[in-house]
Amino acid sequence: MKRSERNFARRIDLTSLQLFVAVCELGSIGRAAEREFIAASAISKRLSELEATVGTPLLYRHTRGVDLTPAGESLLHHARSVLFSLEKMQGELSEYSDGVRGHVRVHASISAIVQFLPEDLGAFIGQHDQVKIDLEEHLSAEVIRAVQEGAADLGICNTAAGFGDLQSLPYRRDRLVLIVPRGHDLARGGAVTYADTLDFDQVGLHSTSSIYVALRQAAEAAGRTIKLRIHVTSLDAMCRMIDNGLGVGVMPERAFELMRGVGQLESVHLSDAWAERQLCMVARDFSTLPVTARLLVEHLQSQPIDSQRLAA
Repeated sequence: MKRSERNFARRIDLTSLQLFVAVCELGSIGRAAEREFIAASAISKRLSELEATVGTPLLYRHTRGVDLTPAGESLLHHARSVLFSLEKMQGELSEYSDGVRGHVRVHASISAIVQFLPEDLGAFIGQHDQVKIDLEEHLSAEVIRAVQEGAADLGICNTAAGFGDLQSLPYRRDRLVLIVPRGHDLARGGAVTYADTLDFDQVGLHSTSSIYVALRQAAEAAGRTIKLRIHVTSLDAMCRMIDNGLGVGVMPERAFELMRGVGQLESVHLSDAWAERQLCMVARDFSTLPVTARLLVEHLQSQPIDSQRLAA
């Protein structure tokens, strides 16, 4: 951090930021003073000092209240982010007094969450019951972005998303299969290519999901387009749509095995090379992760790479 940046950080007063946000939210120094139980003159003084610190006006003051200047809009965005981070820090630190001895933020794709993470994280918590894991489901590209931006310590997603400047370690392999209603024409001849399915209506996942991107690329390579009937956001919703005659779809094989009770459906092997996938763990730097996060990475690395152990 440059010297000027350190001096700026020291001059910013958190109480003044809180009062600035209150004034912005209520549109009035007077109303903010009532809510925060502080004199309006004291808030005005703090706002003036804040404007002197940043070197530009933050508010347009008028008889009806205040409006934000462009600089004020920018500061409001950053102030809310800083105050939210402080609240989150307080919440996480308070957990240590309650016996929690670590906190790991994990973002993962739907494929990883449905197929593997419940058992793997359950086993980890069984060994480290004082560690808290925050798990969020996101599309693979969003997982990568969250790790790059520091919103997640660890990401788990498909390699097709591309990892940029992140480090990666292999986690699990999975296989995509075609899901069709029982007795469907495509289920009568054994394995098929994805191109063989393009004459039929399709039920697809989110348009930016790694699975749908792979399907779109396969269709383009075959000189065809996907006859998409509907996009869904979950694998169980896909099964229900297929079971009710809205088309065929593609999902990970083990995910389908876990949802066998959803409809009268069957899976068909896809012979395309891209149907065999590698899921990876990603981090900005595995060596600098907190101790509890490194313990989780070691645990996940110790799990069998081949998904078929669990699909049997």
